[in-house]
Amino acid sequence: MAKKRQATASVESPALTVERAARLYRMIRHLATGPQTREMLTRRLRLDTRGFYRDLEMLRAIGIAIETEGKRYHLLGSSQQALLRLPLPDPRLTLGEAADLIKGRGPAQRKLRALLDRIRI
Repeated sequence: MAKKRQATASVESPALTVERAARLYRMIRHLATGPQTREMLTRRLRLDTRGFYRDLEMLRAIGIAIETEGKRYHLLGSSQQALLRLPLPDPRLTLGEAADLIKGRGPAQRKLRALLDRIRI
């Protein structure tokens, strides 16, 4: 009897620059230390208010729970779990390099294999 495949919800990761990925990482690290005001975060991350809200929206869109209490933002859950959800910036792999990486059976290989299959139609 064949094994039943477990359905997993896969959210497409948004395109992301290395600089923004680093900023999102730093935002999570700051929030992990405790509740922070918007002013504290924008100053530490060297962001304007609009950039702050864009980054906050992206974190929430990828499933990282950040709530406000009063005028302070705080991370729900562990910072380790939040960091694991961050999308990876485009590594600029060639198709050959990506083909080398899909040799395996793990979830990352399956995800990359599915992407390559979409490209090679």
